[in-house]
Formats: sequence, C-alpha cells, structure tokens
Amino acid sequence: MTRLAGKVALITGGGTGIGRAIALAFAREGASVAAAGRRLEKVKDVATEIEKQGGAALALQCDVTRAKDAERAVSETAKKFGKVNVLVNNAGTLSVSTVDTISEADWDRVITVNLKGPFLMSRAALKEFRMAGGGTIVNIGSVLGLVAMKDRAAYCASKGGVTLLTKAMALDHAHENVRVNCICPSIVETELVKGLFDDSEQGRRLKQSRVGTIPLGRFGKPADVAEVAVFLASEESSWLTGTAIPLDGGLTAF
Repeated sequence: MTRLAGKVALITGGGTGIGRAIALAFAREGASVAAAGRRLEKVKDVATEIEKQGGAALALQCDVTRAKDAERAVSETAKKFGKVNVLVNNAGTLSVSTVDTISEADWDRVITVNLKGPFLMSRAALKEFRMAGGGTIVNIGSVLGLVAMKDRAAYCASKGGVTLLTKAMALDHAHENVRVNCICPSIVETELVKGLFDDSEQGRRLKQSRVGTIPLGRFGKPADVAEVAVFLASEESSWLTGTAIPLDGGLTAF
C-alpha cells in the first residue's frame, strides 16, 4: 500500500500505544517516519521495527513541552528526509481529578503536555510546511474535548483546547495549503488506560461499566486511531480541514 508514498511524517509520543500504531501504519503506507518521544529506547524500537519491514525511520528524543526540543525534532526530521509533510501531535498525559482535588502543579503538567505541546510542535512544523508548499497536522485529541465526564477536569480542559486549536489553525493556515484536523477517540486500550483498571473485582466491574457506555461494545484499539490518521494524512482527505472527528464507538451519538 502506498497511500502516503513520498510523504515524511513526524509523530510525537511515537514509542508506545496510539503513537506506535500510527508510526507503523504510516510506514506501511509508504511514508518516511520520524518517531519522537521522551523515552529514546521506545522510539528506537519502533524505528527498528519499521526498518526491518523495509521502511525509512528516525528515532528522536523529544519533550514536546520545550520549544527547543520541538524545533530540533522538526529540523532533524527535515535534515534526514529532506522535508516534513505531516505532523501528528499524539503525545499526551492524563489526570483523574476534579478542580478541587488536582494540585496546581499537576494542572500545569496536563495543560502543558496536552495543549502547549501541540502548539509548540505545530509552530515548528509550519516553517517546513511552507518550504514544502503545504502540509498536514493531525492532532490526537479526545472525545473529552467534545463532551465532559466526571473526574477529568484538567484533561477535558486540555483536550477541549486541542479541539478549538485545531479549528483555529485550520482557518489561519488554509491559505498556505496546510490542513489541520483532530481525531477525538473515546477510551483506547493503551498502557495509559490499563492503569485505570486493576485486576480486582472492583476494577473489573469498573471496566465493564465503562464498556457499557460504548454502543459498539468495546474499547478502541490503537489501530482504530491509526487508520483514521492515515486517511487524514493522505490525499484522500484533501478537502477536509478544521474537523474534530469523534472516534468513539458511538459514545457521543446519544
């Protein structure tokens, strides 16, 4: 398959979970992939896997909350592959808390990683997009950027910001042939989510209760998100920008 042939993609949080699935799917579709993450060993594993399958890959250590890291990740990707066409802002973090229970430091951490990170990475990528004659940004938001739930105040605030940042950037940069879209998944089975449900009877009941809120009857899988990301990065979606797509098993259809 070559839906992304000739494209160069930079994926943050590319070492595990959704980011890893996106990196592998992009490589399968013909893209050269730079996988960026705080844990270098994880993104190196992904790059090695891509190369073993005959793809082109680069592993980058990057903290998306630091402007210099964002700029370096973009410049090293361009240096390695000659250009940057696609940015996937996937790096994120979670806090289970209300405004009454979260610390100020934890609030700042969630907002900084989930909202400032995409801002810094997008700003850095725009320079390369302009030289390439355009580009595509795929933000990995959340269904909780569209609707709220209990005990997720900071997370909802950060992902709601990502939803509207997506729309604002889409309007600001459409004239530069830059498209910006957001995928808003419901709960996806990743390392981050596994920590929410322990192996106790209570944990199992809690998990069953959450599954029961999803009309299609299952949690999402990283591959579900990856396939939508491929579509948004490809020319198949060339007239699509400023969207926030609920990828949620029907959760928000009520």
